[in-house]
Amino acid sequence: MSSFEVRGGHRLQGTIIPQGAKNEALQILSAVVLTTDPVIIENIPNIVDVNLLIELLQEMGVKVEKISEGKYKFIADAIDPHYLASDDFRKKSGRLRGSVMLAGPILARFKKAYIPKPGGDKIGRRRLDTHIIGFQKLGATYAYDETVACFTLTTSQLVGTYMLLDEPSVTGTANIVMAAVMAEGITTIYNAACEPYLQQLCSMLNRMGAKITGVGSNLLTIEGVKSLSGTEHRILPDMIEIGSFIGLAAMTKSEITIKDAGVQHLGIIPEKFKLLGIDFKIQGDDIYIPSQEDYEIQTYMDGGILTIYDNPWPGFTPDLLSIVLVTATQAKGSVLIHQKMFESRLFFTDKLIDMGAQIILCDPHRATVIGLGRKYPLRGITMSSPDIRAGQALLIAALSAEGKSTIQNIEQIDRGYQYIDTRLQALGADIKRV
Repeated sequence: MSSFEVRGGHRLQGTIIPQGAKNEALQILSAVVLTTDPVIIENIPNIVDVNLLIELLQEMGVKVEKISEGKYKFIADAIDPHYLASDDFRKKSGRLRGSVMLAGPILARFKKAYIPKPGGDKIGRRRLDTHIIGFQKLGATYAYDETVACFTLTTSQLVGTYMLLDEPSVTGTANIVMAAVMAEGITTIYNAACEPYLQQLCSMLNRMGAKITGVGSNLLTIEGVKSLSGTEHRILPDMIEIGSFIGLAAMTKSEITIKDAGVQHLGIIPEKFKLLGIDFKIQGDDIYIPSQEDYEIQTYMDGGILTIYDNPWPGFTPDLLSIVLVTATQAKGSVLIHQKMFESRLFFTDKLIDMGAQIILCDPHRATVIGLGRKYPLRGITMSSPDIRAGQALLIAALSAEGKSTIQNIEQIDRGYQYIDTRLQALGADIKRV
């Protein structure tokens, strides 16, 4: 098991290019099984979760050709759908929650699919109800085998219908959309997720011959088609990594330019970091963050303490709350972080407290950060990364801290961030993989 050794306190400088979006890649890669024609995808991030999904596709019989770094061709003309019922698939998908999104396209094309109990981050309860209920409404039936912890979905023919999702689940919406594109008739999905990554998926499917309207809204209408053709697609820059770099620059007093940031797809993310007092400029499609000695958390107009919380898009993504929290520890002022969606995602704050941060964990969903205003710098410690986003937050804390930090279990960070150590070394960070 590898670790990062980090010696903090260095100012970083330079330009960094964000990787392709992990969350989009998992959806887009799942969609390649909907057609027998070639599908070419660019800007695929070289990270553990994505590579595992590509490996699963190959095991199913998808032909995979690497054209260049981050660019692949997929041909799914010889799939063995029964592989998804195998012990091998259950074992591999147990390491990857994103594997659940193979169920929708496999069900649409082969009328039978399997959903093993998914793996991924241990950040709280992440139910599959939205996926299963959506498939049921399209005409599928399911059975659950407790001995192997696997759902089996079957249908003679998926049929379009109206459905109101119980929650705007991103993966749930993506899965149902991929099933509905080849259902008979018209499917209407209300309370659908509308994140940029889901918009990307819908746009790609439309280029393949699907008929999806309402893209970008929470009301999707899908007219089923008999078959889909091939296409080419480029994955967006990863908005979570972009937010991480903004927080990193502020914490380390660094001057960083984030190149080709896909600014038009960032929603309110830049505004939330401005509420922490971070100064940056948007220059075309780049974000320039100058070196700042201090940054001060804003208050509400009536003087009330700022609260930053997650919401379905176009609200603030929950994946960046860990970054906002760690960035606030060295700001001036206080902020309440409210993580509504996952009840275990704030538990990494004990490591920040050990580093000297002033944080009150009010309950599993809320933490109050009292910014130190750099009066008392964080100190290096030995810690372990509990999940992808918390791991990146701890790495940012270590880069800003005095002394040496050791971050263990960095496989969690590698699941979501490609070559993060070498890319930060290029900016001047003292980070070593051991």
